[in-house]
Amino acid sequence: MNITSSLSPEIISRLNDYSKKFRIPKSRILEQALEAYFERIRKAELIRTFKAASRDEEILLMAEEGLEEYLKILDNETT
Repeated sequence: MNITSSLSPEIISRLNDYSKKFRIPKSRILEQALEAYFERIRKAELIRTFKAASRDEEILLMAEEGLEEYLKILDNETT
């Protein structure tokens, strides 16, 4: 798939420099950069979701009940 995009001259220059320096195709550098960026976004979304859940009384209660049940299961397995 080909994509046309406008990038600043500074970014293009850095892309060219790193491509030559590390002998990596520019497309691979862009692909890795996007993968890292998307992973960072995914982690930020998870953190935001967990923070929101930590303020929800019902979710906290369910988590505590689930933990109690899990501990009971573990206790039964060790006896």
